[in-house]
This record gives sequence, C-alpha cells and structure tokens, in this order.
Amino acid sequence: MPALAAVYDNIQQLPSTSYDFIIVGGGTGGSVVANRLSENPTFQVLLIEAGPTNEGVLNSMVPYLAGALQKTIYDWNYTTVPGVGLNNRTLDYPRGHILGGCSSHNNMFYTRGSKDDYDRWAQVTGDPGWSWEKLLPYILKNERWSPPSDGHDTQGDFDPSVHGFSGIMFTSLPSAPQPIDDMILEVTKEQPSEFPYLLDMNAGRPLGLGWYQGSIGNGTRSSSATAYLSSKFTTRRNLHVLLNTKVTKVHPITGSPAPLRFGLVETTANLLLTARREIILSAGPINTPHILMNSGIGDRNALTEIGIRSVLHLPSVGKNLTDQPIAGVSYSVSSNDTLDNLIMNKTLQAIALAQWKLTRTGPYADAGPNFIAWARLADNSSIVRQFGDPSAGPNTPHLELAPFSGSAFFLIPQPGHFVGIASVVVTPASRGSVTLNRLDPLGKPYIDLGYYKSEFDILAMREALKLSQRFFKATVWRKYIIEQVAPPANATSDAELDEYIRSFSFTTNHAVGTAAMSAKNSQYGVVDPDLRVKGTMGLRIVDASVMPYITSAHPQVPVYAISERASDLIKNLWN
Repeated sequence: MPALAAVYDNIQQLPSTSYDFIIVGGGTGGSVVANRLSENPTFQVLLIEAGPTNEGVLNSMVPYLAGALQKTIYDWNYTTVPGVGLNNRTLDYPRGHILGGCSSHNNMFYTRGSKDDYDRWAQVTGDPGWSWEKLLPYILKNERWSPPSDGHDTQGDFDPSVHGFSGIMFTSLPSAPQPIDDMILEVTKEQPSEFPYLLDMNAGRPLGLGWYQGSIGNGTRSSSATAYLSSKFTTRRNLHVLLNTKVTKVHPITGSPAPLRFGLVETTANLLLTARREIILSAGPINTPHILMNSGIGDRNALTEIGIRSVLHLPSVGKNLTDQPIAGVSYSVSSNDTLDNLIMNKTLQAIALAQWKLTRTGPYADAGPNFIAWARLADNSSIVRQFGDPSAGPNTPHLELAPFSGSAFFLIPQPGHFVGIASVVVTPASRGSVTLNRLDPLGKPYIDLGYYKSEFDILAMREALKLSQRFFKATVWRKYIIEQVAPPANATSDAELDEYIRSFSFTTNHAVGTAAMSAKNSQYGVVDPDLRVKGTMGLRIVDASVMPYITSAHPQVPVYAISERASDLIKNLWN
C-alpha cells in the first residue's frame, strides 16, 4: 500500500527519530507547512498530529454536520474557566483533535477580514510582508474557487476578480436555497444605508450584506487535511505524517549557547525526536502556549511557582488571547417552511444525507447561513468616543450578523418555526489568557476568554442586537414574524439586554494571539516577524497564536495566509 506508506498510526512505526523539520500539529497551519516544505525533496519532514486521521470521518466531510464532531474523540473537549463577563458561566471550547485540526470541524466560513487588519500587522511588526498587498498573493495561492454543487448561476453573487482559481483549498457559494433568501435580499433594497448589498466580502472592505462563502468544494468540506495532505502529497518519500501522538514539550540541544538552539521534541511516551533544522509549533492558540510553558518558555515567575524550570523568560506566552463573542436574536414566524423541519425531523435528515451521499447536493451540502452582514459603529458613536476604536481602520467592521432560518444557535430545538440572526463582535477590546493547571501542568489548560472584560464589547454587542432587531423591522418581514423570543420580548432596557448578553453569549471558538508576533527588538510578544520564537534558534510558530490582533473575520483564511508565507520564509532561509 504505497499510498499510505508515509502515514503512521503510532510513533513506533516511524522509520527514523531524526528529521530536518518537525511540525507539531496537523491542523490548519501545520498541514500547509508540511506540504510546502516537502516540495523540496532534500528536506525530510515529519508532521505530528495528536488526533486520528480525517479519512472516512463522515461528520468531517458533510458541511451541514460541522458541529457533530464536538464532544467526540475528534475534539480536545476543553472547557473555559468561569467568565467574569459571562455571569461566571463556563463554556465548552471545542478544538480539532483530528488531522486538519479545526479546519476539519469548523463552520467553513471563508472570510478574509479587511485590508486594514493585515496592514496593522505590518505596522506593529515593522514587516511590510504582513500587509494586505503582500499577503494577498498567498491568500490566492491557497484558494481554488469552484461553482456550488448544484451548478446554479452565481453571476452577481461574488466578484471573481478577487479570488484564486488555481489554488489548493476549495471555496464556494451556497448551493441550497433557504426560504428566507429573497426576504434577506429585499432588506438590502429597503434599508440600504444600514444593509447595503455587498458584492464580495473578501475584497478587502467587508461592509454590507453579501452571500456566504465557505471552504467547500463539490458539496464537501475542504480542510487543510483534504487539501494539503491528500494521498497525492503523502506519497512523497520525504513527507512523514505521524498520527495519535501528543507532543508535550520541546527542548534545547544540551550545551547550546545563547540564543538557545531547540532541536528536541518530547511526546507523551517520553520519546524524543530530533529536528536537525527547525521545530515548527502549529498546535494552535491553546496548545501552542501550553507546550511552550511546559517546556519552560513563558513567564519565569509563574512557571517557577508551579515547579517548572524556566528555560526562557517570555512573559507574553499565553497572554493576549482574543476571541469573538456571539449572541443573537430569534423570532417565531408564521410560515411552516423553515429549516426547523430539517432540524426536528430525523426522516428528513436521513433523506438529506442520502441525497448528499448520492449527488453532494441538498441542504447537507451547505454549512449554515446563506448570507453574512458586516457593520461598523459610527465614528461619532458614544461608544467609540468613550472607549476608542479597537478596529484596524475605516474598512473594518466591528460587527458580524448572520441571518438564519430555524432555531439553531439560540434555542434548544423545539416545535415551531423560527428565524434569527447570530451577532458577533469581531473587533473585541477584551483579552484573555491560556495558563497551566497548577496541579497538573500537562493536563488541560485554563482557558480564560476574557469576554466582556472591556466595556466596549458589551456595548458593541448591545448595538449588534439592536441592529439585528432593526433588520427584522423591514416591511418584508411584517407578515412573516409573529414575535421575538430571544432576547425575551419584554427585555427592552439596556440593562436587560446587557443581562441577556452576559447570560446567553457563547463562543465562536476563534481564539488567536497567545504567542503574538511583534517587532524584532520589541520587549513584548513571543515571536519575531519571521515567526521565530524570540531568543531562540530552531524554534518557530505557525498558527493562529501568532496574530498580534484578531482579524474582523473567521480565522481560517488568515491562518492559511500566515502558513503559506511562513513556508516561504523557512524555505528561503534553508535553501
């Protein structure tokens, strides 16, 4: 079976314990780096993934079943610490424990954010290579735009001039119409000042309402595993993929002078693997700082307190966690034609799954909403005047609104028919952290999302809910909507809305920033602009944790862009 020769289920099967590059984490970033480095046949590349393969995992293939991998063996099954801004609630925090990482079980939103987001990265790092202009070729290198699986005419639904058609990861528009699509488009005509029609949200200025774009091809999820680690690539003689193996620590080579030269990777079996050139941490915004701190890289005082010998004092490790809170509004409706029929009816689900298996079409070929709206708070709003503007610039939305048909998101599925909007603060001012469990440092980390620690965020979410309510005030909804069910219809004061937000917000699972990049000589941050860990040699980070600021987007596209550029940085250095 030569096609599987380079994929190993356990560490004992490895043909060697020494490689040029060892990449820790086979998620969104690590899969890209493994693929691109192994393009050079002289590099021996090992990719280590803690979870199992994605091959044959149906719930990772069917777009509609995106959330079905949570609380399974394909999830790290993390939970957050009680959130002060969430009325001390804890939240489930799913992370992909599967080849492809979170790209194998996210909601497949293909959103790049604004050009301002990337230009701010370039500014704070002092590296113009992180600007929108310089990263756009890498974004296009990643993308392979494809028609929706039902083949309908998409002219006027997107701008082909801003997309890539010869990349490696499929992207597409929705293939299955939803009952509320025409009404949503009617709102853009009735309320063009607040909800202008947006031809393409990925052109650098995502302000307005446009069609959802997803990492889907031929009605099937396109993940970093399916795109970058297909058998076409894993048959390379120099690419080795090790599954079911958790990395716990990285170590400097004994006797290496400053800066420390890292070259040893430790797994749960206490087995050591050697990286002759570089270790690349791509374990994600939770597990990357977890590995660093267990390796003695982090805040010296905090590590010493729990008995970990400090190897390198980098106080920023695990700090700056930035995530986007989500809440929303929901209404009962007079129609019996909503996605609640599918949500509640197992017979219809079986029919939809059979259709997907046969033709890759139907409701199971899509991931969720067919539209997304993006909005900015006014520059003269009292919120911005009082707390400042955490966004990257005038092209950048503060809020994301995703209209949906059905009771998903905010209601436990129940009899009836509903419509609603998922509301997200995409430029939060609050910050959280990842820290070690003092009693069991190698156990599950403490994840503090920091939601609503900043007053800006609670006020911005309040405005998001009010904007969503105004969306449904359009006359096109007049005979459709019966009554508001979330927030409760009698929750009309700001204080009542704030209480609803704190009691019912949950997470988008969009953590970034816990090993942030900063300028070369900066006294804060974890990696330099070339993504090498400050004060080290042979140790680099390539995942969402290096983002100094979150983008006004879902993180997967920025991570793909980071990873494509990082691969070139590494190849150019070692070639």
